[in-house]
Amino acid sequence: MNVLFPALRDGSPAPALRFGDRALSHRQLAAVAGPLADRIGERSRTGGATRIAIWATPTLETAVGVVAALLAGVAAVPVNPRIGERELAHIVADSTPSLVLAEPGADLPGPLAALPRLDIEIADAAAEEAVPGPLPPEPADETPALIVYTSGTTGPPKGVVLPRRAVAHTLDALEDAWQWTADDVLVHALPLFHVHGLILGVLGPLRRGGSVHHLGRFSTAAVARELSADGTMLFGVPTMYHRLALDVGSDPVLAKALGRARLLVSGSAALPLTDHARITAATGRRVIERYGMTETLMNTSVRADGPDATGTVGVPLPGVYVRLVDDAGRAIEASDGETVGEIQVRGPNLFTEYLNRPDATDAAFDGGWFRTGDMAVRDTAGNYRIVGRKATDLIKSGGYKIGAGEIENALLAHPGVAEAAVTGAPDEDLGERIVAWVVTESGPDSGPPPTAEELADHVARQLAPHKRPRTVHFLAALPRNDMGKVLKRELHA
Repeated sequence: MNVLFPALRDGSPAPALRFGDRALSHRQLAAVAGPLADRIGERSRTGGATRIAIWATPTLETAVGVVAALLAGVAAVPVNPRIGERELAHIVADSTPSLVLAEPGADLPGPLAALPRLDIEIADAAAEEAVPGPLPPEPADETPALIVYTSGTTGPPKGVVLPRRAVAHTLDALEDAWQWTADDVLVHALPLFHVHGLILGVLGPLRRGGSVHHLGRFSTAAVARELSADGTMLFGVPTMYHRLALDVGSDPVLAKALGRARLLVSGSAALPLTDHARITAATGRRVIERYGMTETLMNTSVRADGPDATGTVGVPLPGVYVRLVDDAGRAIEASDGETVGEIQVRGPNLFTEYLNRPDATDAAFDGGWFRTGDMAVRDTAGNYRIVGRKATDLIKSGGYKIGAGEIENALLAHPGVAEAAVTGAPDEDLGERIVAWVVTESGPDSGPPPTAEELADHVARQLAPHKRPRTVHFLAALPRNDMGKVLKRELHA
């Protein structure tokens, strides 16, 4: 069995978690999480608990609660504290948690408030002189670790059952790709109900024996402060890096802080090339991207020790197999950077099942390969470049397969464009026509906003005439989810 957190079991005095001015060493974390794990385990043995909900606020308590559940071998269901009533009711009914963990004083909504509750108490057990007791035996590798609910774009959210095996494999593969060590201090402000912020951003440092500084709320000033101190790595989503890109050219403190970081990682959506260029120009540092999903955890990444691969999500991680297939499910051998196919993945990083959905689980696989629904091309160096989701970002227009991402990057290269999204719409002549949704730059130095014709011509000059938007809509803002992804279905709605 794989020991998930060696530094925790060894009682390391090294820093582990810091949220604001509250912190725990690995030894203190063991002293806090161990007794909580025992209480969870006792509930499991006497009441048959196999799943517990965790009110996943961006706090030290959430991190402790998840670690305790993992030590106890009981699957944790992290719940977004900004969740809507209907979605919460579905998640509670579907996962049937027997218990909810929350920070003391947290006001829980109805479906969670009706459950037996354990408050995550930290103060007493976190004293410097606290002596950790023996931790529970390590659960088996296939034991469910987390059940993370997907966004549910085609129906109610599905509960993705992630075993300990998948968590350990992904974090160890990233250790290799990112040269991640116990000396690294990770800085981020990501939510803790998602793979990015919770598994990579909290469990990753704990597995390495290193530490995480969670900012609570993202700001460029907070990033500069932490990276100017002892931070060595930064995790963020494109929305965060866009704000860093806007400020870094005029903020020498921020530029120096980003420049001294060992690793800048962007994920959860594609980072526009314009933001890559701005950050690199101001700091000398490149931002690397990786590709993963809730069901697969991490699949590919640009390597920290590899050549520049800006604009791609890099190469497959150790132990992960990735292929492209055509519409008939045949493997695509071409590595020409042009041939588009759907990404399929297999390896020990994959989930076990969709909870209570054997039909959906079966439909998600092609033999042993998981159908991601993401479309990509592969270049001669083996790097993958995502062109979009099969359902929303692959546009079939005039006999061409066109990825929305490259048109979005072309639009963002126009000085008058602040944000851009591209979709397809039915067209009697072309099959689908390209539709652009644009937020223009504002401010005293931005000049007059571009016209629709100007933007369409701009794209046609940069790419090819058949990639020219036929319709351009101007918006005040693009609809986004908590991770900064554009909600394209809402654009057409």
